[in-house]
Amino acid sequence: MTDTERQFAKTVREHKSTIYTVCYMFSKDDDEVNDLFQEVLINLWKGYESFGHRSDIRTWIYRVAFNTCISMDRKKRRSATVRLEMDINLFEDRDEDTRQVDLLHKRIQRLQPFDRAIVLLWLEDLSYEEIGQIVGISTKNVSVRLFRIREQLKNMSND
Repeated sequence: MTDTERQFAKTVREHKSTIYTVCYMFSKDDDEVNDLFQEVLINLWKGYESFGHRSDIRTWIYRVAFNTCISMDRKKRRSATVRLEMDINLFEDRDEDTRQVDLLHKRIQRLQPFDRAIVLLWLEDLSYEEIGQIVGISTKNVSVRLFRIREQLKNMSND
């Protein structure tokens, strides 16, 4: 194993939860999340040597993960598929908090990928400045977009 491979493996271990967090925001299906995770790893590896640590590694990982998940989401939406689903989830938790979190997740899933990314970063408790750096917009634009996104989420029906 080369030094670059060791460094990359260490970086992935340290930031695995960040990558999974982004992937889970784009899908609840475990198989799809794992596919997204693998795609993110491939893209991280492709860009690892050229990264050169010019910015914070965490910011770079978020950016690669978001761009990968957004691209995969667009591809998925272009090719319509039929999912087979059971009528009942034997593992479903039915308390009020779980229902509220599930409702929020379903509403967030209905947002455009870019807005979904901004909400995820905000939920991760990142500053507006960090969010702006990751998604490539100004801090002020982050503030405006989050306000609009919150309004959009409030006004969604419970479909």
